[in-house]
Amino acid sequence: MPRIPFHYVDLRTFCYETEDDKRVESALRTFLPEDFAVSRTESEGHHGDRIVVLSARVENADDVRHVLRRLASLPEFETLLSELDDRVTDNTELFLRLDKQAAFGGTVRRGDGITLRAKVEAYPASKEAAVENAREALERAATLDADPE
Repeated sequence: MPRIPFHYVDLRTFCYETEDDKRVESALRTFLPEDFAVSRTESEGHHGDRIVVLSARVENADDVRHVLRRLASLPEFETLLSELDDRVTDNTELFLRLDKQAAFGGTVRRGDGITLRAKVEAYPASKEAAVENAREALERAATLDADPE
């Protein structure tokens, strides 16, 4: 298994008209390395209201390690590990929803507002192999170093 068995991690959140863009971006940045680029796309809701989609794709191994270390601080981390079979798809993607309000305060919690999607490396490309690779990487997440592979 590769040291970091993820091709990438996507993080995405919506900023609604009633929310402050800078605060929502700050919440997303709770999971990102310092000075990481965040993409902004403006859209329109069903009733004509402005919605800004903020997203980031983390591909560099050191940056993925940073995201994994943040996930390791989840209070319900052991529950997450026990749910991996339900959270990894047949397409070897790991999905998780994170609490946007808590993230604004710098706290990592599961909840609503931020979507994490991670493409897990698995050879052969099977759900079972992806679950095992994700489990091993997440279990080591708290102690991952920032050394290049």
